[in-house]
Amino acid sequence: MKKDNNRRTVFFMIVLLLCSLISCKQDEYYEDGGLAQAKFNGSIMAYLDSKPREFDTIAQIIRLAGLEEDFKTKELTFFAPRDENIKGLIGRARGNTVDELFSVNGRLYSLGRDTIKTLSDVDSTIWRKYLLRYMFNGKRKLMDYPQIDFDLLNVYKGQNYTALGNTVSNIGVVYNDAINDSDPNNITRLKYMGYRQLYISYIPDVSRPMVWISCPVASSDIQPDNGVVHVIDYTRAFFGFIQGDVVLDILESKR
Repeated sequence: MKKDNNRRTVFFMIVLLLCSLISCKQDEYYEDGGLAQAKFNGSIMAYLDSKPREFDTIAQIIRLAGLEEDFKTKELTFFAPRDENIKGLIGRARGNTVDELFSVNGRLYSLGRDTIKTLSDVDSTIWRKYLLRYMFNGKRKLMDYPQIDFDLLNVYKGQNYTALGNTVSNIGVVYNDAINDSDPNNITRLKYMGYRQLYISYIPDVSRPMVWISCPVASSDIQPDNGVVHVIDYTRAFFGFIQGDVVLDILESKR
């Protein structure tokens, strides 16, 4: 029994040491739980162009929206959606799944209208409107945002920020618990001592401030020369935060 207690003490000391080391490395960022190189020698636009697998489509709509110069020269924090979110938005012409039926092309096809074949078929003002929801003035890394606990919002409530499109999002850092489950009969948990993950929660109506569309960030603190990029987890997000809004705007523009 004494040996077991000693082992637990050593385990807790190791966990505390690791957490301390992680919190000290402020210029590194998490990517799906792993650390990666944060610095990028070039503008935000150059960074997106350097990652065509993830951001080729995003870079295209930035240019179509007339925002390329902003991403090259302005000091910005950009919560970057991924190309997969745009592909999910556009969809195929003959959608036969629930997701496809609620895509732009799925809806256009069902209405007997011409479908979207290139990104330029979408009104550039629509691309601009929704991209601006992800763009914030200034440079803010994960360490610059307050803690948020979605189960204790009265204590750890993040903070509201206004994007360049005058929309509001709550942004905060979830402090996860450190868990040791190597022994299923003796699972140990250290509150708020695990990895930290950034969340952005779009607020559709500021008169109803607790209605949020929350999206976790997969990779944070990427640092091009003129700002910070936080990459949203595309598996848990839609472009524009509410895909239905974007679809309706595009449908309206095609009448």
